Amino acid sequence: MTAAEKLIWTPELSEVRTALRNLNGVAIRTPLMNNVTLSEKYRANILFKREDLQPVRSYKLRGAYNKILSLSPAELINGVVCASAGNHAQGVAYSCSKLGVKGTIFMPKPTPKQKVNKVKMFGKELVDIKIVGDTFDDCLKIAVEFCEEQKAQFIHPFDDSRVIEGQATIGIELVEDSENTIDYLIVPVGGGGLLSGLISVMKELSPKTKIIAVEPQGAPSMEQSLKAGFPIVLDNINTFVDGASVKRVGDLTFSICQNNIHKMITIPEGKVCTTMLSLYNDDAIVVEPAGALSVAALDYLAPEISGKTVVCILSGSNNDITRMEEIKERSLLHEGLKHYFVVNFPQRAGALKEFLSHVLGPSDDITHFQYSKKTNREKGPAIVGIELKSPDDFEPLLYRMKMADFYGEYLNNSPKLFEVII
Repeated sequence: MTAAEKLIWTPELSEVRTALRNLNGVAIRTPLMNNVTLSEKYRANILFKREDLQPVRSYKLRGAYNKILSLSPAELINGVVCASAGNHAQGVAYSCSKLGVKGTIFMPKPTPKQKVNKVKMFGKELVDIKIVGDTFDDCLKIAVEFCEEQKAQFIHPFDDSRVIEGQATIGIELVEDSENTIDYLIVPVGGGGLLSGLISVMKELSPKTKIIAVEPQGAPSMEQSLKAGFPIVLDNINTFVDGASVKRVGDLTFSICQNNIHKMITIPEGKVCTTMLSLYNDDAIVVEPAGALSVAALDYLAPEISGKTVVCILSGSNNDITRMEEIKERSLLHEGLKHYFVVNFPQRAGALKEFLSHVLGPSDDITHFQYSKKTNREKGPAIVGIELKSPDDFEPLLYRMKMADFYGEYLNNSPKLFEVII
């Protein structure tokens, strides 16, 4: 596809319907489920499209399978190659196993181990995994070079017409399964494949639906590209929301998304973590960070969505259990319940006891303590982490700390130093 063709191409509804037939028996028709708790909270009809229930636990299977199935035996003779932080990789691996195609999958180094293991499980002996690069974009560059050397077929995670058509099949299911007109459709964004596919289908089948695009605050590639008027490359991104963190969106996807989004929302990573924990505690739903983006956006849309039918795409549930402590920590920080300080303790007996009895509130809890005597003979600093019951307890704590001359430095606003501590 030429650059000019990329600027004018949009998925044809007939091709999306063909993709839906192609996926029969491979990807499941995921349920569209009402969430009572959130519907009551926002006074709206909140529905979840449960793509986290796919065989590979994300929607990525739809695009990967549709793309590989479209290739001829001659095109597949040297196998397929992809780059992915996890979900697309699992979709490609699953598709390779189903279709008997050899695949080489490149994954960036920060990819959660759980996702790497799942790719191995789905791909079995047909898939070779290579762990390279610090970000998806680094990994993508290496994968493309390898693909050209091997004369294999590259399966792009989002910037490909067949991939977009496969992911767009979600839109047909939404319209057919919803009992009411969908007023708002909230879509997580990484490279934009899912978003561009849904825009195209909803424009045809449900033109009154407002599309809300959501991406992590640490990787706002679509937001910045929309502001610039063309796809830009971000210098640095936060890869915590690994399923939706790319430095650059696609050319195809951007051309479709431009001028077709009702609202663009970026979500702080801490808010994503709070939403993940709420979904688990309230509804026993386990999602990965990217899978929580659409639900996290609801707070930013109230009261606009009151009385409306709102669909949130739960895009995936490939979350590593070893990340739960980090998720809890990020949530507490975002909610204003966890605070780190340098505390100056006088080097005399009873100083710590005085801090505990006169500075800490009755419900404050020390969760981190690292003491040092290296600075001088008079005072020794300690790095102290304190968890509060309410954000309102912070200012009184800070006041007591300063009045008692224990206050040294507040570390939550010092990212580099803070990252070393945590």
